[in-house]
Amino acid sequence: MHITFSAAILNNPIEYLHGVNTIRGDMLRKELQVFTFNDLLNHFPLRHVDRTKMDKIGALTYQSDYAQVCGRITDIEVLGEKRSKRLVAHLQDESGEIELVWFQGINWIQKAIKEGGQYIAFGKVSFFMNRPQISHPEIEVYSAEKAAGKSFLEPVYPTTEKLKSKSLNGRAIGKLTYSLLQLITERDIPENLPEELIKKYRFISRYDAYRFIHFPPSEKHYEHAVRRIKFEELFFAQLRMNLIKSSRHRFSKGLVFDKVGDLFNSFYNQYLPFSLTNAQKRVLKEIRKDTGSGKQMNRLLQGDVGSGKTIVALMMMLLAADNGFQSVMMAPTEILAQQHYNSVKSLLKDLPVYVKLLTGSSSSKERREILNACETGSLHILIGTHAVIEDKVQFSNLGFAVVDEQHKFGVAQRAQLWKKNSIPPHVLVMTATPIPRTLALTAYGDLDYSVMDELPPGRQPIHTVHRLENKRPQVMDFVKEQITNQRQAYIIYPLIEESSKLDYENLMKGYEEVKSFFPEPKYWISMVHGKMSAEQKEVNMQRFAKGETNIMVSTTVIEVGVNVPNATVMVIESAEKFGLSQLHQLRGRVGRGTEKSFCILLTGPKISNDARERLKIMTATNDGFKIAEKDLELRGPGDIEGTRQSGILNFKLANIVNDKVMLEAAKEAVENLLETDPDINMAENLPVKNYLNQHKGKTAWSKIS
Repeated sequence: MHITFSAAILNNPIEYLHGVNTIRGDMLRKELQVFTFNDLLNHFPLRHVDRTKMDKIGALTYQSDYAQVCGRITDIEVLGEKRSKRLVAHLQDESGEIELVWFQGINWIQKAIKEGGQYIAFGKVSFFMNRPQISHPEIEVYSAEKAAGKSFLEPVYPTTEKLKSKSLNGRAIGKLTYSLLQLITERDIPENLPEELIKKYRFISRYDAYRFIHFPPSEKHYEHAVRRIKFEELFFAQLRMNLIKSSRHRFSKGLVFDKVGDLFNSFYNQYLPFSLTNAQKRVLKEIRKDTGSGKQMNRLLQGDVGSGKTIVALMMMLLAADNGFQSVMMAPTEILAQQHYNSVKSLLKDLPVYVKLLTGSSSSKERREILNACETGSLHILIGTHAVIEDKVQFSNLGFAVVDEQHKFGVAQRAQLWKKNSIPPHVLVMTATPIPRTLALTAYGDLDYSVMDELPPGRQPIHTVHRLENKRPQVMDFVKEQITNQRQAYIIYPLIEESSKLDYENLMKGYEEVKSFFPEPKYWISMVHGKMSAEQKEVNMQRFAKGETNIMVSTTVIEVGVNVPNATVMVIESAEKFGLSQLHQLRGRVGRGTEKSFCILLTGPKISNDARERLKIMTATNDGFKIAEKDLELRGPGDIEGTRQSGILNFKLANIVNDKVMLEAAKEAVENLLETDPDINMAENLPVKNYLNQHKGKTAWSKIS
């Protein structure tokens, strides 16, 4: 069959490539998402191996990763039956012996290798019964000429067992990539960075970068290729974000809050319960500047647990009311929405501000009243759960929207707020999960963002310790001591998402155990869990909040929004099962008064290295930003251009934790470019514009806060 390649050769379907038929093409699509020549070109090797270097079998250890060994096969046998059937061969050199194992393609391997023959085997080393082993090695007949050949870095590509069964192992994918590179010229991989930038950072050409990332003549060539492609990834991620931000600043019309009226001034002068911190004052100034500029505000407010974000939000909602606008505050749970409502009502005291709460539990009568008050404009502030974004909720003049704990909402849900007024309201997104600067630069590059890194006066750092299960009696004695001193405690159990039944059983078991340490009527215990009705939860929460019970036993439903200043101990059961940001949020439930507070992380003796790292950072610092930095390192930052919010950013090579310096350089380069050429029309920036036009990417969810 004669195949005619398209002019843009990289857009050709993968089956047009020599060596890929229809069956292989389907497999590559399903297994690796390789649809076109371009996808294969961007399927980068995991590492490179110098095929002229051999490892001694006797020198392999548990720390060995991939190895290439050369020796004689001493015996071959097929063991097991049906599913457990496997082919085992022993390869021996002068230093020792290694086991080679195949679970698939056994008939083909039996024909390919012979007892007594000399072979080179390559693959990932593991140990079984203290003996080294390679499963599904790549194997070839040894030849003295090849072994004496000049150093050659062969790429090792990611593949899957299904592809291997169709003879598409890492080496075969390498052969396809090599074929592809023979068809491509510099014209097919044009430059996408301004020449000035290429010279400044001494980047190799884009064409060379793609050749050398697959088949580098040396380690140095590979390093140059990686550096070039990483910078590109970071540069274009920054550029897309900045274009969204600059177009919003240039073209999005915003409501103007131009006066500071009676409500704001009365609250500030008469009702403010404490002096604002410098951080709160700075953030208020930034928000006021935004809301008076005539451009729509889209600002992320990061503040550690207890830094006083609610006061800032309330003061801005009062400013909106002074200017004739309504405000809405959306929280992820009924408990948190109720908490905000109670807090706002008590702060406002007798100020003439009409505030209502709307949640799934609101009665039909309440709902009708609220909808009417929203529509007529008599309601100043609406606080609620995602119920506030329902189509039925229509405002007379919505000017200010606050989204609390933004990571709990889907991006599309938050986007609904934009539609609540013909001119979109100003949006303030708040989070108590601090976001490291590196992630903020990348994930929230299109937002203006403020940081509140100062706690109100009187707040004390929380003393955090890690204790093993065998110390439980001493931990419970410590809790008793605190209760004797008129304090209260939380005991939290993990949620196991796969099974609400299991969660419930764990909690009930835990509850009985707590009762055995704290018998009634000497001690009183509240319990909150997901199977309870909202009313029952609220009753139990209120009993604890009023001090009628000494201990709150709960799952993570109390992660955010519960404010009990008298609670000084947080015991977290099976702490190894929690993520870092969750542990930090839970810890933030104590230390809300002026008394010294404690967080005790309880675990069994056997925990993973990752869990150990998490517990270590928790006991080392109360600084949410340091914790978030570590969390980012351990967990990955999420796909920021999509609606998925955890996992790994969609970079193939760049890592925003390890490549901070490069990220800063890319950010600076983008800012300089847009400052001199905001529409990217200058001749020297055309490579950038052409590349952007060819790679338009996904729906720009990132423009929604």
